[in-house]
Amino acid sequence: MPAPTSASDRIGDDDPADIPADISDVLLAERAHLARSRAALAAMRAHARSLSADAAGDWVSQQILRSLLDERVAALADHPDTPLFFGRLDSDGNGERTDDDDLPPRLYIGRRHVHDEHRRPLVIDWRAPVSRAFYQASTTDPMGMRLRRRFGYQGGELTAYEDEPLDRPDGRSPYTSKILTKEIERPRTGPMRDIVATIQPDQDDLVRTDLDRTVCVQGAPGTGKTAVGLHRAAYLLFTHRERLSRSGIMIVGPNRAFLSYISSVLPALGEVKVDQTTVAGLLGDHDAPEPPQVAALKGDARMATVLKRALWLHVTKPTEGLVYTSGGSRYRVPDYEIREIVASLRGTTRYGPGRAALAQRLAHAVLIRMEQRGEAPDDRVQDAVARSRPVRQLIDKVWPKLTPEQVLYRLLSDPAFLAAAARSDLTEQERELLSWPKPARSWRSARWSAADAALLDELADLIERTPSLGHLVVDEAQDLSAMQLRALGRRCRNGSATVLGDLAQGTTPWSARSWTDVLHHLDQRDGEVTELTLGFRTPREVLDYAARLLPAIAPGLAVPRSLRPGPGSLTVRRVDDLDAAVAEAVRAALAREGSIGVIVADELVAAVSAALTEPAGIDHVVLSPDGTAEHRLQVVPATLAKGLEYDHVIVAEPSEIVSAEPRGLARLYVVLTRAVTTLTVLHTAALPAELA
Repeated sequence: MPAPTSASDRIGDDDPADIPADISDVLLAERAHLARSRAALAAMRAHARSLSADAAGDWVSQQILRSLLDERVAALADHPDTPLFFGRLDSDGNGERTDDDDLPPRLYIGRRHVHDEHRRPLVIDWRAPVSRAFYQASTTDPMGMRLRRRFGYQGGELTAYEDEPLDRPDGRSPYTSKILTKEIERPRTGPMRDIVATIQPDQDDLVRTDLDRTVCVQGAPGTGKTAVGLHRAAYLLFTHRERLSRSGIMIVGPNRAFLSYISSVLPALGEVKVDQTTVAGLLGDHDAPEPPQVAALKGDARMATVLKRALWLHVTKPTEGLVYTSGGSRYRVPDYEIREIVASLRGTTRYGPGRAALAQRLAHAVLIRMEQRGEAPDDRVQDAVARSRPVRQLIDKVWPKLTPEQVLYRLLSDPAFLAAAARSDLTEQERELLSWPKPARSWRSARWSAADAALLDELADLIERTPSLGHLVVDEAQDLSAMQLRALGRRCRNGSATVLGDLAQGTTPWSARSWTDVLHHLDQRDGEVTELTLGFRTPREVLDYAARLLPAIAPGLAVPRSLRPGPGSLTVRRVDDLDAAVAEAVRAALAREGSIGVIVADELVAAVSAALTEPAGIDHVVLSPDGTAEHRLQVVPATLAKGLEYDHVIVAEPSEIVSAEPRGLARLYVVLTRAVTTLTVLHTAALPAELA
């Protein structure tokens, strides 16, 4: 392929007088289009602001319309430091144009759609079907395009362009885009950025997967799996706006620090109303401590069967009939008939609706006796009977009203009841492990653990059906227990999911060993598993070093590869004074551009932070579980590092990270792969054998 026409290596901070005239003219023309597009976006936003919700007929409709208008205004916000468009496609004029006949032959691809006062498109949303060619077109399949142009920016100023001819295949391998490489390697500051300008063809295929399909992405570090999930959410909202506005879409991350890190991605793409939460935030933020082996047992899929039995054991066999009195008449329904009604309902419906149905069935039996006496009762009479005291008293005795907390409290505090509910599904030792040694005085005063939250959610769904979302994005899914996955699966039972994770980064005692199991527990068995092994962010030397751990933690996974060369990116050094060495490494990192993360075992965080404060005198923050820390230099507990990235990572005392938990080697793998520019490993104790 001919070398691309490019200004990217000649324009940046250069004096404009040094720019060749032909390139300068191109840049001036493109800057003029950028200015026109920004002015048009401002006009679109002003128009949205001018619209009034008063036209709606009633107060409720006015509030709904006002909310929609506010969302529209927020989505049209222009961020001066964010490029409004990042690429251009020039059509060859020969491709078939059907629905897109009104599009110009020159298309600017950006984060959102912008049109002029005549509704002519100035910028095409990257999610539009025609924009796919920007990510997928090649010399072998130009997709009706003759030229792809990428733009380079500094802040919000357009400073460079790079052209790739698509209509002159000559058998040569594709060139490496300098602008693309620079954008991928750009130092990070603050939260995660979108990757809309750098999406690769295999990532684009995943992003544009249709709403009806569940996608599971096994992604090695630096392959962009999280970004793929977020961009798929944005794509689906664009493509299925009306459908998802009714059913909803949700992002579920591993912790609040992670959610804080990704919080700006979707708003930057114009999607301002997407719920983002954690499993704890979704199921209940319970924090009662319990041993890991107990939590692991509560997360086992067998608990679903135990909980179902425990709930239905509360339905007892009727031992007496029903007598209903109306005026001077008495109507009797015998006990055997009530037992038949209860048996026909038990287990065929959810517990709550079954209780309501029992009331109606009993009332219907009374109405039959009324009709046998020549009366003509109607539906109002049946409802009155169903609400009557005799019927309510009988139901409360036979089919009592229950909450999930009542059932779980009885299960964990009553060994005999647990044995009846578990039958042969749990061993005697497992039942002893689950039973509370000192139960709370009542279910109202009980403290629940994080593992209990999934059990309570299971029971809640057995009592009343959990509403389903249109789409669910689950990140770090390999760390979820079977019961947690079941809870998430209920929230997309009528929809689909994007499941993201890396089996090698599983750090919980119940971490998944296969994505087939994960999809099974999510009840998304038809989900398609795709493996991303080509990294774009992590330097090759760093990724190769971390991959030494894979045979021990995930021997079945393919070894990841990085496109980024890594000479000089890795430093491993044994030191005598850890505090002094960390301070020295931090000062060296501060002299360079980008964010810095000092990652240590959780129990060392306080000591390392204190040493940086005094005597080193280095300003920093400690990353908290809620993710509120915003600072260029962060001290990061190892358990919070998952999903985060820093330009420069300093790992202190890897052996402490490994020894802190049963899957410590997997935790170390996570920690070592957080770096996108340099990784410095400092240790006083011996390294794990896998790294030696």
